Amino acid sequence: MTALLGAAPAFAHVSAQPSEAAKGGHAKIAFRVPNERPNASTVEVKVTFPEDTPLSSVRTKPKPGWTAKVEKAQIAPVEVAGAQVTEAVRSITWTAQPGTRIGPDEFDEFEATLGTLPENKDELVIPTFQTYDNGEVVAWDTPTPPNGEEPEHPAPTVKLVEDAEEGHGHGGSEEKPAAEAGAGDDTARWLGGAGLLVGALGVGVGAGALARSRSAASTKKDES
Repeated sequence: MTALLGAAPAFAHVSAQPSEAAKGGHAKIAFRVPNERPNASTVEVKVTFPEDTPLSSVRTKPKPGWTAKVEKAQIAPVEVAGAQVTEAVRSITWTAQPGTRIGPDEFDEFEATLGTLPENKDELVIPTFQTYDNGEVVAWDTPTPPNGEEPEHPAPTVKLVEDAEEGHGHGGSEEKPAAEAGAGDDTARWLGGAGLLVGALGVGVGAGALARSRSAASTKKDES
């Protein structure tokens, strides 16, 4: 499903969302593709991954109307996350099925999970090629220079940052959602309150029994 393209100039190029991910982890990335031509539609999107940043795992999210093809290639053995990797993903190509396209003034997003992300780099540059139904191919493959000035056809880029939370993005345990944690706290408080109530009732029953016992003993003493 496509959406209308906004007027913001910064949106008028292929980009990767979100723009940041944790080093050494996995990330779900959406490649946002706007259609820039007033008289042509986008029918193919191909993203490529550099050889010096091999990704051993790439999974695409099914997208109605589009066919995804993941291409792999043999590489010289490298160590990734403590394991030897001899095959890496080189590209993902989404091809529109008949009747599907990204039309003028529209955009669409193509999702995939990528991993394991490099630990020794500060960014992952992902050159992308956009094909129109008139045969035109636009290469979004120019890295942004150090001065930050955006080139005419910038390559989608994911900034790689240090993991702020231990275990996040590395297959570690995940924090419980706030609602779930709150429910656990409420349950604990309820059980604690119930325990106090039961204890109080026990004390009351014991005190009553003791009073009755003393009263009976006093009555017998008076009778004797």
